[in-house]
Amino acid sequence: MISLRLESLGRLALPAALSLCAAAVASASEGGGAHGGVGIPWGEVLKQAVNLAILAGVLVYFLRKPVSSFLAERSALLRKAIDDAAKARAEAAEKLSAVEARVARLSGEIAQMNERMDAEARAEAEQIRKSYAAEIAGIRAQAEFTGQQEIKKAREELRREASELSARAAEELVRRTLTPEDQERLVRENIQEIEGIVR
Repeated sequence: MISLRLESLGRLALPAALSLCAAAVASASEGGGAHGGVGIPWGEVLKQAVNLAILAGVLVYFLRKPVSSFLAERSALLRKAIDDAAKARAEAAEKLSAVEARVARLSGEIAQMNERMDAEARAEAEQIRKSYAAEIAGIRAQAEFTGQQEIKKAREELRREASELSARAAEELVRRTLTPEDQERLVRENIQEIEGIVR
């Protein structure tokens, strides 16, 4: 396409130069003496026009292939750059969509993790509450049992001391005032009273 343009340019430049030369010759022949001796050096203009046409032809002939190959390479490079830019843009769009999908997926995963952690925290708090409640109930039961044992022990101690005191008092009393028969009767009565207290 570019070489066609150069060839058409060369084809147009040569006739244009020739027509310019012909116009210069015609003008020189018509107006040679019209200006009162001050004339345009048409011969010189014609030489310059011929030189210009020859130069344009030589340039077109010799520069046609290098210029057309340069322009073809340039066009190929531009096409490749455009294709590379389009590929890079498509890859960037694909990466962006992948990143957006991953961000959306991560947002969902984060929400699920938050829900799971909240549920685990609630379950752990409930388990701790139940564990503490069980421990408190155990401590309370142990305290009640220990208290009952202490009360029972204290009662037994009081009964034992009371029985000992009663026995001593009865002995003393029997020794002082009673006859052996009375003493025996009183001992029996005291034993019966003590047995009633213990029961």
